[in-house]
Amino acid sequence: MKSFFEGIEYLFVNILFAPLDFLRTLELKSWFVANTINWIFMIICAAAMVYWIKQLKIFEDEGTENQDTTAHSFLK
Repeated sequence: MKSFFEGIEYLFVNILFAPLDFLRTLELKSWFVANTINWIFMIICAAAMVYWIKQLKIFEDEGTENQDTTAHSFLK
């Protein structure tokens, strides 16, 4: 049973967390390079939010937006 948990430890510490260890050592050299993944996710989220707001505006301008509280049957 001990070897089973040591195997789980090896999987997480040496394999799955290796990219995070690399980013941790990279941060000492360049903060901006180490956080590029965060910047990419923020750009994707900002683009999705802009798209979503534009779609809401399109439906609002067409008048097809149903903002009644009984728009869904589960709200009755």
